[in-house]
Amino acid sequence: MQKARFLTAFWALAKPYWVSEQRNKGLLLAVAVIGLSLGMVYLSVQFNTWNKDFYNALEKKDQPEFLQQLWRFTYLAVFWIIAGVYRLYLQQMLLIEWRAWLNENFLARWLEDRAYYRLQLVDRGVDNPDQRIADDLRIFVDMTLDLSIGLLSAVVTLISFTGILWSLSGDFAIGGLAIPGYLFWVAVIYAGIGTWLTQVIGKPLIGLDFNQQRFEADYRYSLVRLRENSEGVALYRGEALEHANFRERFDHVIQNWWGIMRKRKQLNWFVSFYEQFAIVFPYLVAAPRYFAGEVGLGFIFQTSSALGEVRGSLSWFIGIYPQFASWKATVDRLTSFNASLERARSDAVRLGGERAEEAADGIGIEGLELGLPQGRPLLAATSIQLRPGEDVLVTGPSGAGKSTFFRALAGIWPYWKGRMRLPKGARLLFLPQKPYLPIGTLKRAVTYPADEAKFSDAQIADALTTVGLPGLAADLERSENWAQVLSGGEQQRLAFSRALLNAPDWLFLDEATASLPEDAQEALYRLLKERLPHTTLVSIGHRASLRAQHRRELAWQGERLAAV
Repeated sequence: MQKARFLTAFWALAKPYWVSEQRNKGLLLAVAVIGLSLGMVYLSVQFNTWNKDFYNALEKKDQPEFLQQLWRFTYLAVFWIIAGVYRLYLQQMLLIEWRAWLNENFLARWLEDRAYYRLQLVDRGVDNPDQRIADDLRIFVDMTLDLSIGLLSAVVTLISFTGILWSLSGDFAIGGLAIPGYLFWVAVIYAGIGTWLTQVIGKPLIGLDFNQQRFEADYRYSLVRLRENSEGVALYRGEALEHANFRERFDHVIQNWWGIMRKRKQLNWFVSFYEQFAIVFPYLVAAPRYFAGEVGLGFIFQTSSALGEVRGSLSWFIGIYPQFASWKATVDRLTSFNASLERARSDAVRLGGERAEEAADGIGIEGLELGLPQGRPLLAATSIQLRPGEDVLVTGPSGAGKSTFFRALAGIWPYWKGRMRLPKGARLLFLPQKPYLPIGTLKRAVTYPADEAKFSDAQIADALTTVGLPGLAADLERSENWAQVLSGGEQQRLAFSRALLNAPDWLFLDEATASLPEDAQEALYRLLKERLPHTTLVSIGHRASLRAQHRRELAWQGERLAAV
């Protein structure tokens, strides 16, 4: 049952590309790779026949036949090399096509309906989604192709050489009972025992590889976090604590790595004995007929080759088990991520109240209840009407739920009940206390989330100058990580320039001036009213001076939000 569930989950990951509109190129590449793989199996069969003829020529000291067999080997080897090179090249092309499609598919689903945000709230069991998209998809495609082509080649090789080995075996009598194809059955028993023992010894590697990928991603993410918050850590002088955190996360990597090493050592002990004995095994089982004078030297080498191919095909799982364990762990990680994305999509419908657009001027809120993921209520049933042109200030103690109220209005908070009626076609823009600044050109950071091509350089420069950032007006094409280049106050000023350019119908400001002095706050609010006369402002703030910039105040009182 567990294997069936795994295969079903694997097929759910693999199938979409092969039934998509972009499958044609992938199918052509897959057919070419499979064809070349089958061609290489055919060449292996020819090499097996060559073994018999070549060594028979040596045994008979037949020089003309010897030279002819060398020529035969040459063109077989050339075809083998060509097939091998192009199989790998076309397989890598297929890897690129498949991975690019999967990457786009997972990115789209991760971003769709703000699943990336909802997963942090609803499904915290999914660690490092960035690593699953960037690394796990690559490993999945690469190993799936390798294992699939390897398995196909092993099966076809087994079929091709079984007939050869069967014909070479003759009958073997035990107690008067003749066993046809005895060499084949010897190979089956030998490989069957080896495969079973490999599974028993190596099975824990799957869980260890799963954890290794998680620990590596956690460690890398902690390093990225320091880089993104370097100033805060430096100001707090938190280097010792950060070092301790890095050491703890890296210790998890090392300890799990040791577990993998110990388990692989056990597996390698067995596989090494298995493979080394397999070198002489074919000669051991074929030698009695040679010493009995029934067959020549060519028979020994042909039988050895055929038995080795059959044994190798049956032992395919033994040789690739460490790779299989890593692949299985990757599939498990992608399967859980895929399931989480599906849950996020269904939760987008199941969680939350009724939110709709209709032909109305204002924003109607009826029976709104807000809560936290843990179930603690933030706001009891509340009904509010936000009218256009009536700027509103929302106040209350820290942690009461003011920002969560904005998140619900934005449609990203799933834990709410009630009804929201938004003006149809209205443009809403939210300015959080810490603006998001994408890495790239300053122009892109200022115009976000709109397309920068919608605005001229003169418009963008004017917006920056107007909000008090004239020094940046000449750097529109400069690319930086602006969140680390600009101060908190500069970032908030830039967010105001973004509002001027996007000119929303409703502008929600969540302590958007908290890093600025009060005189700058007053100037920026005055600027909004001058430049955006048709925009309604809804602000969250603690400063008493903000009351002068708004016509109406809603105060958080316990679990109630009421007009003051």
